Amino acid sequence: MNKEIIDFITGLRDASSDDVKEPAQKFYTWLIKPFESELEQLKIDTIIYAPDSKLRYIPLSALYDGKKWLAEKYRTNSITAQSLTKFNPKPIAKPRILAGAFGGKSDVQRAGFNGLPATLVEVQKISDRFANTTSLLESDFTKNITESKANSYSILHLATHGHLSVGKPEESFILFGNGDKATISDIRNWTLNNVDLVVLSACQSGLGSKLGSGVEILGLGYQMQAAGARVAIASLWKVDDNGTQLLMTAFYSELQKGDVTIAEALRRAQVSLIRSKEFNHPYYWSAFFAIGNGL
Repeated sequence: MNKEIIDFITGLRDASSDDVKEPAQKFYTWLIKPFESELEQLKIDTIIYAPDSKLRYIPLSALYDGKKWLAEKYRTNSITAQSLTKFNPKPIAKPRILAGAFGGKSDVQRAGFNGLPATLVEVQKISDRFANTTSLLESDFTKNITESKANSYSILHLATHGHLSVGKPEESFILFGNGDKATISDIRNWTLNNVDLVVLSACQSGLGSKLGSGVEILGLGYQMQAAGARVAIASLWKVDDNGTQLLMTAFYSELQKGDVTIAEALRRAQVSLIRSKEFNHPYYWSAFFAIGNGL
């Protein structure tokens, strides 16, 4: 099973891989096929997923039934123990957004990481779409300012590098535009009781050829929930800068329509990339998943 997981992950993380549908269909057969008829009979549209161990590295949305990706058929929502007491089906009304962008130039490093110029475009488009947006760009995007302001907003959007540490989840961190880092321990002490959604739009896992237990995958999202946030959207690998910007633009476009849940807005954004010519490989769209109560 571990070998099959690695083969699947390798294909998902390589935008040039043409045979990724084969392992994707294999995992669909194992994980979804046994109750496929019940899903159809009961007209289920949402799958709440509680993966264990190395299965945490696999995005459920990237399973393939032979004709369609799972994202084209179902909303998916990864749930943690922290999620179980925070069910609230109401969509976000009139979002107030605090959006931070790491920025910089792609070929210039800051704090050991390359710049992410598309994050500036990403945050600008959010700001253009939602009047109640406060933008923190590059050096103005600091840990102290973010922590102090976050609880005054309903959405916290962090377009920046993050590192998910395999084997040592406590060493996972989010990087800010001025070089500050917020570790798992730091986030645990944040106050996010008024925050409906935290988006970590440029995080990456330190996963190599060896698999850990997968606990770090849910770590940042879990701690955001422990600090009070309802849902976190995170990524399973470092995604193309431009692809992420397009996915997030589509996600917020759906969210703006109102009466749309977080999980459904994310699913629609993923489908928009699936149907595009340039970004239809699951590398671009399946990395992002909702942790918590995105219903």
